[in-house]
Amino acid sequence: MDLSFTEEQDALVQTAREFTRKEVIPRAAHFDETGEFPREILKKAWETGLMNIEIPDVYGGLGGSCLDNCLVQEEVSFGCSGINTSMAANSLGATPLLVAGTEEQKKKYLGRLTSEFGFCAYCCSEPDAGSDVAGMRTRVTRHGDDYVLNGQKRWITNGGVASFYTVFATFDPAMKHKGIACFVVDANTPGVKAGRKENKMGQRASNTTDVIFEDVKLPKTALVGTEDGGFKVAMKTFDRSRPWIAATAAGVIRRSLEESRAYSLERKTFGVPIAQHQAVQFMLAEMAIAYESTRLLTHKAAWLVDQGDLSSIVSSYAKAYGADAAMRCSTDAVQIFGGYGYTKEYPVEKLMRDAKLLQIYEGTSQIQRIVIARNVLGGK
Repeated sequence: MDLSFTEEQDALVQTAREFTRKEVIPRAAHFDETGEFPREILKKAWETGLMNIEIPDVYGGLGGSCLDNCLVQEEVSFGCSGINTSMAANSLGATPLLVAGTEEQKKKYLGRLTSEFGFCAYCCSEPDAGSDVAGMRTRVTRHGDDYVLNGQKRWITNGGVASFYTVFATFDPAMKHKGIACFVVDANTPGVKAGRKENKMGQRASNTTDVIFEDVKLPKTALVGTEDGGFKVAMKTFDRSRPWIAATAAGVIRRSLEESRAYSLERKTFGVPIAQHQAVQFMLAEMAIAYESTRLLTHKAAWLVDQGDLSSIVSSYAKAYGADAAMRCSTDAVQIFGGYGYTKEYPVEKLMRDAKLLQIYEGTSQIQRIVIARNVLGGK
């Protein structure tokens, strides 16, 4: 077993860390406060080579691994997980094409992401179907050689800024997962429009909107994979993306630990730094344990993806553990800061608000436990 990184990965981490120090951390509070979309920062990230990491070099991408992507996402999330989510959403939207797209689709859409600065989005969740993917109601019908799409998607990251979407729809809700198909849809297609921007508790730098489809006519070339294969494409996408969420959690945990450590060495009560109080020491120790555990699970899950195993239960381990640990550690960071931690003067209250979403999107912590329990009860 070798847990060391290659020289290229070390260089990638340093590039992402320096970018986060210079571009993300100084402005994170501004974008959190205003809810503005950090387009300028994201363009610099694109120019630096920190976006679209897993797109193969034949389509103009870095050709990086899932682990490479996780290393970058941890660093950027150390600065702001909302900005990282905007970057990661491009990878999420592109993954169905990597999993099941035709060569023509990959050249057109993946090439677009690498040749020009822009965004895509993954459209799966709906007002009444989040974790229950098979319960979606967005309908697709056949009209000759074409398809017509009608429905509403909700909580779509990059929904209001994307130039194209990968969209999941059902031919018949009664067919559940067997009726779901995936399509790639240009944002300027007639009948496609973004809805209102959500006013969120955390990760406010990311653009989250509804995306609405009204009699959207699509050619057969828009179908990604097969007409009955959309559910499998969605699940393979989540298996590949869950290590990214765990990596985001690792960044939040590390920031919580570093901010708490520095403050506890400086802040005094009863005549001594609060770092000398065992109650605080235990919270710091738990953060350190959580960071190391989350990071190791993340790297194992990413390594398995890179070995071609897109069905590994480890991705659920990493996502569930990391998300819950990030929430716990950021909450403890606020506690260590006391009254100051409850104000926007310090970054820990933002870490706490941002961390909550990690337990919700791309399969809630409860859904991860259902998946894990089924795996355990199945004898695997």
